[in-house]
Amino acid sequence: MGFNDKLVLYTNHRCPWAHRAHIALNELGLPFEEVIIDLDTPRSPEYLAINPRGLVPTLKFNDHIIPESGIVSQFLADAYPSHLLPPSNTVEGALRRAKIAFFVDAFFSKFQGPLIKFTLGKSEEEAQAGVEAAVAGLVKEVEPLLVDAKPFFGGAEKLTFAEVLTGSFVIRLVSLLKAGVYPASFGEDIATKAPNFHRWATQVSQHPSVTSIYDEDTIVSFSKKRIAANRG
Repeated sequence: MGFNDKLVLYTNHRCPWAHRAHIALNELGLPFEEVIIDLDTPRSPEYLAINPRGLVPTLKFNDHIIPESGIVSQFLADAYPSHLLPPSNTVEGALRRAKIAFFVDAFFSKFQGPLIKFTLGKSEEEAQAGVEAAVAGLVKEVEPLLVDAKPFFGGAEKLTFAEVLTGSFVIRLVSLLKAGVYPASFGEDIATKAPNFHRWATQVSQHPSVTSIYDEDTIVSFSKKRIAANRG
């Protein structure tokens, strides 16, 4: 596989899952064609023929269709070997991959998962419970895994596959804290109780491969409207 491959990414810049594919493509320096899918309208028959689920991202690699953000990102990292992810055919490489996979699992199951309850909660009490659960999971499960981040996962100086899969959510976290969408106490808890995470998240949120398609004003505005609608 090489730079003569034809890559078409069906995406939407507002979607954090699709954003993962952009981080991988940018970090790998791969040329690709972009097709924006409108997430506010029913999917067209043409797109449903490409991806019957109607979700983004979808990657068209030459004549092959690859859906789902994690699968797209994994394919790109495997197809174009780089600093993102080591080969799995050595013990060291397999261990590195296992550590990254565990970190990503901890990030989403123990932190990002509970945090989504802040957005989806129907009351302030439910929202606050989500934040408290997210802080608890962050401190217990995620923070220890970033003790050697310098500045990126596992002591890496460049982005790793860990940041590919989490970076789009990290930059949204930083933006929503800055904009006051999340309570100030949440940011204070992160800074004081999870300093490793705080330093790592600051670096990730500023990296060009993460910021390349990110429109902060759009994301903040959309998040505020979504939260207001859920609170009813």
